[in-house]
Amino acid sequence: MIRQVFSQIVNLLGASLPNRCLLCHQGVARGQTGLCSACLGASLYQQPVCLGCGRGMTLQLKYCGSCQQSRPLPVVAPASYHQGLGPVISGIKYQGQMAALESLCQALVERFEELEALGLVSRPQALLPVPLHPGRLRERGFNQAWMIANRLSVILGIPLVDDCLVRTQHTLAQAGLDGKARRQNLKQAFELQQALPYPRVAIIDDVVTTGTTVSEIAAQIRVQAPDMQVWCLARAEAPGLLD
Repeated sequence: MIRQVFSQIVNLLGASLPNRCLLCHQGVARGQTGLCSACLGASLYQQPVCLGCGRGMTLQLKYCGSCQQSRPLPVVAPASYHQGLGPVISGIKYQGQMAALESLCQALVERFEELEALGLVSRPQALLPVPLHPGRLRERGFNQAWMIANRLSVILGIPLVDDCLVRTQHTLAQAGLDGKARRQNLKQAFELQQALPYPRVAIIDDVVTTGTTVSEIAAQIRVQAPDMQVWCLARAEAPGLLD
């Protein structure tokens, strides 16, 4: 029931908002919301990138040479956070500006299907949104990771699982913290409260920066879900990796 209500809210918001691109402010074609085709296309990756660190590559492989050794969690994202979409995704998270949510979720689906066709990732059995602490959820009024996961679940027909993992600590916001502070801030912040019946899952978030959040979640669910990947609307990779 709750999922249906959220879906209806997103649809109503999209229908009621002015049909203007959030980036260039020009009119958006009928059937699109939030971003025009030109701005969305220009913001998406224009080159292959490593699924481990986000480094630009010549050919689309799963990992660059450095990540071949460590084999980090693969991150499926359609774009870099730094190449135009930062303000749009921040608007989703902090202002509840949902106009572009549908377009960005569709771009993420297309990116996943491209990588799946190349044999670099497998279709997950379940989508696991990064949970918010109840206190933060009351403050914000919604969990953007849940809303993204819910839309992806509808598009792809993959179950959304939101009753296994909880956030037990009301941590500081990660924005503005360095890598060490992020790790300390999220230490033991998540808890798996019941069995996760799917060994292959995708952890869903709005943006991945250092990967601290998803790494903490992975540590909690690795035994029950050994095959994990991360899906997000954009990746905030380290400076210079796409140069």
